[in-house]
Amino acid sequence: MAEKLTRMTAEQSRAWISLITTAELLPAALDAQLQRDAQLTHYEYMLLGTLLRGGPLRLSDLAAATNATLPRASKVVSRLRERGLVEREGSAADRRSVEVRLTPEGRRRTVLATPGHFDTVHHLVLDHLSPAQLNALSDALAPIIAGLDPQHRFGPQRH
Repeated sequence: MAEKLTRMTAEQSRAWISLITTAELLPAALDAQLQRDAQLTHYEYMLLGTLLRGGPLRLSDLAAATNATLPRASKVVSRLRERGLVEREGSAADRRSVEVRLTPEGRRRTVLATPGHFDTVHHLVLDHLSPAQLNALSDALAPIIAGLDPQHRFGPQRH
C-alpha cells in the first residue's frame, strides 16, 4: 500500500528552500574566510571560542557544546594540539576523562581571528537585515532550535 505523500504549501516550500540553502552556503563561506585569514576552519574557530569563553572543558563536554561527535572533536583537538593551540591532559576530577584547554597561542589566534569573522558575519548576514527582521529571524528559528536541541547544549545559553 502506498503511503500518502506529505506536501508543502508554497509558503512552506519557499521557507524550507531558503533555510536549507542558507544552511548549505553559509558554512562554506565562513570556512573560506577563516581559513584565508586565520588558518582555521569554522569548526576549529567554534571549538577554540568555546574554550576561550568556558575555560578548560572535558573533551565530551566540548564535543557537546560544539555539536560534534566525540570522535570528531577528538580528531580536531589532536590537530589543534599539533599546531600548539590547545593542550590535552587527564582530568583531576575524573581519571577517565580528558580536559582540553587553550594555550596562550590558541587564545591569541582566536582573539585575532574574531574581528575578521565578525566582519564576515555582518557582510554575509546581519547587514542585510533590519532590526525587525533580525528579531523575526530569531523568533522564527527558536522553536526549530528547541526541537533540534531540547537539552540546550548548543548555541546561546539560556538563563
